[in-house]
Amino acid sequence: MSQPTTDGAKFDEIVHAPNRLQICALLVTADRAEFAAIRDSLGVADSVASKHLKVLADAGYVKLDKPQGEGRVRTWASLTKEGRRAFAGHVAELRRLAAGLDVQP
Repeated sequence: MSQPTTDGAKFDEIVHAPNRLQICALLVTADRAEFAAIRDSLGVADSVASKHLKVLADAGYVKLDKPQGEGRVRTWASLTKEGRRAFAGHVAELRRLAAGLDVQP
């Protein structure tokens, strides 16, 4: 992993995986999201979404909540303060790495 810069930019290997990057991008714009919405947004199987959410939760980046109530139990995910910091730092580092590059589509 790279060292953080003075502006907080830091490559984060946990966030960097494409599905986890997409999960963080989804959660940074919402207070929380239901598992099925995350899975559908990624276009992956339950097991794939579950695996990536677990990695993020184990790192302390995502909080998973299964409130008990009527009907089926749903899993909700929210980005923690540490998760928001890691995502922002990772995006800043990607921007720093891409700055000045002449990339043609």
